[in-house]
Amino acid sequence: MRLLLMSDTHVPKRARDLPQPLWTAVDEADVVVHAGDWVDESLLDALQARAARLIACYGNNDSAALRARLPEVARAEIAGLRLAVVHETGPSAGRESRCADRFPDTDVLVFGHSHIPWDSTAPGGLRLLNPGSPTDRRRQPHCTYLTATAADGRLTDLTLHRLPPR
Repeated sequence: MRLLLMSDTHVPKRARDLPQPLWTAVDEADVVVHAGDWVDESLLDALQARAARLIACYGNNDSAALRARLPEVARAEIAGLRLAVVHETGPSAGRESRCADRFPDTDVLVFGHSHIPWDSTAPGGLRLLNPGSPTDRRRQPHCTYLTATAADGRLTDLTLHRLPPR
């Protein structure tokens, strides 16, 4: 299963739309994961219409309307991989142990909020991934998103994609 991971899109505040390379990745993915901070329902509608499967949660910048449509934590099993998606995980210090305690039945936790790409593994094996933001790089050199493959309960081929400047 081909996975596409994104977060913190902030459409239309930080960008009018997702960058074209990201829409191409949506079309190629078996599963699209969004870790919150959509800002507007129109992007949720567009991704629901275009993605083969969407797993998503809301973020701190999302409206009541988005919160009514999305959970705080989304969970799914994909090719034997137990996945959870949440927007906020707190400060980077202690993140691995805090998340391992909060998500003991999870193999991969996708999160957002910081706009900073992150890939670490907690004691016990929980993999923590933040794809960064495809539209608002903040203090990062590039806007980013992640792709990966899920098969037989494992995550492989994890790739951080840098988007060209807008």
